[in-house]
Amino acid sequence: MNEAAFDMKLFESYKPGLTSYCYRMLGSIDDADDAVQETYIRAWQSWDRFRQDSSIKTWIYRIASNLCLDKLRQAKRRMLPVDLSDPAVKIVEPNATLPDSSWIWPSPEFGENPEDALVRKDTLQLCFIALLQTLPPRQRAVLILKDVFEWSSKQIAETLGMSPAAANSALQRARETMDRTRLRSDEFSKMDVNPDQNLLSRYVEAFEQFDILALVSLFHEEGCMSMPPFAMWISGQEDLSAFFALTRWHCEGSKFLPTTVNGGYPALAQYVPDKETSVLVPWGIHVIEVKDNRIFHVQNFINAKLFSRLGLPEQIDR
Repeated sequence: MNEAAFDMKLFESYKPGLTSYCYRMLGSIDDADDAVQETYIRAWQSWDRFRQDSSIKTWIYRIASNLCLDKLRQAKRRMLPVDLSDPAVKIVEPNATLPDSSWIWPSPEFGENPEDALVRKDTLQLCFIALLQTLPPRQRAVLILKDVFEWSSKQIAETLGMSPAAANSALQRARETMDRTRLRSDEFSKMDVNPDQNLLSRYVEAFEQFDILALVSLFHEEGCMSMPPFAMWISGQEDLSAFFALTRWHCEGSKFLPTTVNGGYPALAQYVPDKETSVLVPWGIHVIEVKDNRIFHVQNFINAKLFSRLGLPEQIDR
């Protein structure tokens, strides 16, 4: 095996695009990273068996696609809380969680690869990732490669081991499914492109002071908050006010740092007081969706592992 001939630098140049492809396929940056790492290992191990009847890029994406398809055969569909159930009827402190594998999680930037910069940023929106998860895995792969990465039907067919006609048929079915699927998360996300910086600043100020009246006043009358891995989510100003009052003991004293997720979308990293030390520790990543310059939906992704992935500190001073 001539493993030394495998070009690590060439693989690294593909890595940002591979990671964004696998993230769209799998809905989890951790799973995407695992798939890309396994793609590298398999490509390195089988380099001497690579045939020049397709491009190296197509061959590498074929390995990554097969890995994603294998993972998805054994996995349940990932989703967002608002697509799983109706809002809470009774406002209580959340306690019922689902495994991390149940949820779509936000992603960091994938790198400075020039090709990746051309990929449509709207296809990294969380609502689009949720829509993708409703597709059968092979249709999902075809749609991503065609409509996101703008590959030819011939390239897609070679990558997925199917005929161009079959690839086009799968693409048509995938587009039809995407057009007719109605997810609440998609409805909630048809809002302003980016939240206004002044609105974000007011949200941070109200939350850090834990002024519930000021905080709730920033929300649309039908505004809501979801908190994966908790399945429960809250809708309406009255219920939000009751929820914030219940969780004051945990959230009071929080501080936020600005960050971005999913292609540069503004987000806020919440740190909460640690019970045993004098520092603040990671809690959740707030992704805020806005309608008419008021908050319509806060997705608070409660997952401390996201902080290091986003390049955020492990702790901050009170």
